[in-house]
Amino acid sequence: MSDIVIYEDGNVELKATVESESIWLRQNEIAKLFGKDRTVITRHINNILKDNNVQKTHIANSDKPVKFYSLDIILAVGYRTNSAKAIKFRQWTTKVL
Repeated sequence: MSDIVIYEDGNVELKATVESESIWLRQNEIAKLFGKDRTVITRHINNILKDNNVQKTHIANSDKPVKFYSLDIILAVGYRTNSAKAIKFRQWTTKVL
């Protein structure tokens, strides 16, 4: 896995983990990206979750595996989240992706 900065909007700098030709983020990173509480993101993920869109990885200083979510999940949450940050991210993804 490698980390790169993929998105900046002045308030949020998103460093994503890239593996297997996809981008992976943790729930707290998705929450920060869209300016919502992590519980809101959890609810959205639970509504759209598929097993192949989650990867558990051990990271340094963690006593248990951390879940990372694929770009498919990040985009799906972004389209279900109603916030100014989510709208800005959707506009950015439309241009970039």
